[in-house]
Amino acid sequence: MTGRTEAPARLVSGVVRRWAVFACCLLGWQALTAYFDDAYFPTPVEIAAKMHELWFSGPANHLFLTTVAIENVVPSLGRLLTGWLIGSAIGGSLGLALGRSRTGLDYADAIINFGRALPAPALLPVFLVLFKIGTPVQLATIVSGVVWPVLLNTVQGAQSVEPVMVDTARAFGIGRARLLFTVVLPASLPKIFSGMRIALGLSLVLMVISELVGATNGIGYRFLLASQSFDLAAVWAWIALVGILGNVVNWLFLVLENRVLGRHRTLVAGAG
Repeated sequence: MTGRTEAPARLVSGVVRRWAVFACCLLGWQALTAYFDDAYFPTPVEIAAKMHELWFSGPANHLFLTTVAIENVVPSLGRLLTGWLIGSAIGGSLGLALGRSRTGLDYADAIINFGRALPAPALLPVFLVLFKIGTPVQLATIVSGVVWPVLLNTVQGAQSVEPVMVDTARAFGIGRARLLFTVVLPASLPKIFSGMRIALGLSLVLMVISELVGATNGIGYRFLLASQSFDLAAVWAWIALVGILGNVVNWLFLVLENRVLGRHRTLVAGAG
C-alpha cells in the first residue's frame, strides 16, 4: 500500500517542482521587462493580452476562437501532423527493410549519409519551384527533414532484434513478410518511437520555417507579418505559441508512447 501511495505523491511533487520553476522564470521575466521597459521585450502580461486578442476574442459559437486562429493555427497544425506522419511512415518502412538487409543497407549507405547531412530548409527553393506557394511546399519540407531520424532509428531497432527470436519464428515456418510485422516491428518499437519523437520536434521547426517563405497563411506567415509591421507583442505571442505547441504535442506523444510501449512490454513479459 505504501508503494501505491508514494507513486502518485512523487508524480504530484515532480509536477509542482516543474511548474514552480516555470512560474519563477515567468515572474523574473515580468520583473526585468517591467523594470527596463524596452519596446523590443514586452512583459509576459502584455504578451498574454496580445495572445487573447489574436486567438481567443472570437464569438462564443466559434468557441471564442478568432478568425486569425482558425485560418492560421489550424492549417499549421494540419501541415505539422500530416508531414510528420508521412515522413514517419516513409522512414519507418525504409528503416525496417534496410535494417533487415545488410546488402540493401550497404548500397543505400551513401544516399542516407548525403540526405541526412542536407538541411531541409536548403531544399525550400527547390520545393517552391516545383509546387509554387502553398501547403505542398510545407509538407515536402517537413517530410524531407523528418524521414531521416525515423529511418536511422528504425534501422538500429531492426538490427538489434535478438537472432534467437528470428530463428525461432523461422523454425515455425513464418514467412519473411509475417516475420517483419510480427517479430521485427514489435521489437523495434522503442527505437521507432524515439525517432518519431525527435522528428515531431523537428516537424514543428520546419513547419514554421517553410511558412515564412512559402505560404499565405499559418503561424510562420503571421509571425513574418507581425515582424514586418513591428508589432512586437504579436511577434512574441507567435513565438510563445510555438513553444506551447511544442510542449503540448510532445506531451501527447509521450502519453501515446507510454501506452503503446507499456502494452508491448506487458506482452513481452507475458510471453517470457
